[in-house]
Amino acid sequence: MNFSFLVAKKYFLSKKSTNVINIISLISLIGVAFGTMAFIIVLSVFNGIENLVSSLFSTFDPDLRIELKEGKSFEIDSVLFNNIKNKNEVAYISYVIEENALFEYDKKQIVATLKAVDENFKNVTGIDSMVFDGDFVLEENPRYYAVVGYGIAARLGITTKLIFPLKIWAPIRQEGITLTPENAFNSQALSVSGIFAIQQEIDDKYVIIPIEFARELMDYGNRATAVEIKLIKNSKTNKVQQEIQELIGDNFIVKNRYEQKELVYKIMKSERFAIFLILSFILLVSSFNIVGTMIMLIIEKKSDINTLISLGADLETIRKIFLFNGWLISAIGAVVGLILGLIIALAQQIFGFLKFPTSGSFISNSYPVQVHFSDTVLVFAVVMAIGFLISNYPIRFITRNFFTSK
Repeated sequence: MNFSFLVAKKYFLSKKSTNVINIISLISLIGVAFGTMAFIIVLSVFNGIENLVSSLFSTFDPDLRIELKEGKSFEIDSVLFNNIKNKNEVAYISYVIEENALFEYDKKQIVATLKAVDENFKNVTGIDSMVFDGDFVLEENPRYYAVVGYGIAARLGITTKLIFPLKIWAPIRQEGITLTPENAFNSQALSVSGIFAIQQEIDDKYVIIPIEFARELMDYGNRATAVEIKLIKNSKTNKVQQEIQELIGDNFIVKNRYEQKELVYKIMKSERFAIFLILSFILLVSSFNIVGTMIMLIIEKKSDINTLISLGADLETIRKIFLFNGWLISAIGAVVGLILGLIIALAQQIFGFLKFPTSGSFISNSYPVQVHFSDTVLVFAVVMAIGFLISNYPIRFITRNFFTSK
C-alpha cells in the first residue's frame, strides 16, 4: 500500500493532541455529507419532475410525427402510408388535421386549436387515460362529439353535465382570398363528451374532434396536416425515424418526441445544468472547513514532518500525506451523504410520504422522485474533485513555506 496513504490514514484515525482539530475534522465531514445528501436528493427530485413532464407529454405527443417541410396540408397517399403502417416497428398510425378556430359555448367565445383525429388517435397517444370528466368519445353514429382541454373548459364554463352545444367557426380550405366572412368560414355545432387535463400548455390550446367532421366543416377532402405514429415497445426510435424519412422523401420531415417539444426539453436540460452548478457551488462552500482542518493538522504534525524529512521524505511525499487526509474526509463524507440521500430519495420514490399541499391530484399525489445510478457516480466524482481542489492549494502553500524555512 502507498506509504503516503498509510500515514494519512493513521493521522485521520488517530486522536489529535488539540481537541479543536477533531471537532473541525468532524464538522468538515458532516458538511460534505450533508452537501452530498442534498445534491443527490435534489437531482433525484428533478429527475422525477422531468420524468413526470415527459410522461404527460407522451399521453398527447406520438413517438413520431410526419409533417410537410413547406406548406400546411397534403393529400394522403394510401400506398405510401400503408408501407409505413406495414413496417414491423409501427403499431398504429393516425391522420391529423390541426387548424385555429373560434369556439362558442353558452355565449362565451375563445380562439383555440382544433385538432381533428381518426379512431386510432387514442391508440397512438393515450389521451383517453387523461380524461377526468366524461369519456373520450368522438363518434357514436350518427352523432359527433368533442373532447376539450381543461383550460378551455374552464374559460367557457363547459361541463359534461350541461347540454349546451359547442359551436365551431373554422376557415374553409380554398384557393385565393375572399373579403366576405361568410364565404371564408363554416360553422357547425357538436356536443362535448369529455374534458382532459395533461399539462397547461396543452389544456389551454386544444379541442379534439373527429376528422370526418373536420373535413366536412373545412372542406379538406382526403387531406391531413400531419401523420402521427405509435411504435411497438422497445423499438429503436432514431433508427425507425431515419428509415421512415428515407421512405417518404425530402418533402416531409419526421420528428421524434424530443423534436416535437424541443424548446421544452432544452429548457429542462438548461435548468438541470443550472441546478447542478448551484449545488456544486454549495458543496464547494461546505467543503471549505477542510482547509482549516489541513492547516491545523500540518501545524500539529511539525515534529512528524521533521522526522520524515530526516528519513529522506521529499516535498511531494509530505504533500501527498495531507492531500490523502483531505481526500479521506471528502470520501467518507461523500459515502455517508450518498447513503443518506439514497435512503431518503428511494423512500420517497417507493412510499411517497411527502405529499403535495393540494390533495387529490389525479396526476401525482406526492413529489415525484427518480434515482439514477449515473447521478450517484457523478455526485461522488464531483465531491472528490472538490475535495482535491480545496485541499491542494493550502497544502502546497504551507508545505512549500515549511520546506523553505527548513
